[in-house]
Amino acid sequence: MEAGISRESEQKTYRTESVTVTFEARRCLHAAECVHGLPEVFDTAKRPWIQPDESTAERLAEVVRRCPSGALRYELAGGGTETPDRPTTITRSATGQLTVRGELSVDTPQGTRAETRAVLCGCGQSRLQPYCDHAGPCGQ
Repeated sequence: MEAGISRESEQKTYRTESVTVTFEARRCLHAAECVHGLPEVFDTAKRPWIQPDESTAERLAEVVRRCPSGALRYELAGGGTETPDRPTTITRSATGQLTVRGELSVDTPQGTRAETRAVLCGCGQSRLQPYCDHAGPCGQ
C-alpha cells in the first residue's frame, strides 16, 4: 500500500494494485459508516488509518459509497469510479443539513467539483462552504 498527500486539495491518497482511496478530512462528519462497515480497513487506532489492502476492491468500494459526506472516494484500477445515484436525491435533516446523492456539480470557492455524495450546509455558518463542517446549528 502506498500513501500520499495532495496539498492543493488536502486529500490523502491510499493506493493498492486494485483500488485508490482518497480521504478529505475537512469534509468528514464522522458518520462512521466506514469504520463500522470495514473495521479491518478503516481503523482510527492505526497509522495510516486506512489500509485498503485489507479488503477486496469491490467490498471497499461498497463501503466507501456509504460515506454520506463524500470525504471518502475511490477509483478502481482501470479507471472505474462510483456511478451516481439516479435520480439525484436531496434529504434535509431536522437541523437543516442537506444530504445530496447523485450526479452533482458543486460550486466551491476553489471552483466547480464533480461529486456523487455531499452534505451541504443549510445554515450558512460552515467554514467549508458549501459543505457542512458542523460549525453551525445545521451540523448539530
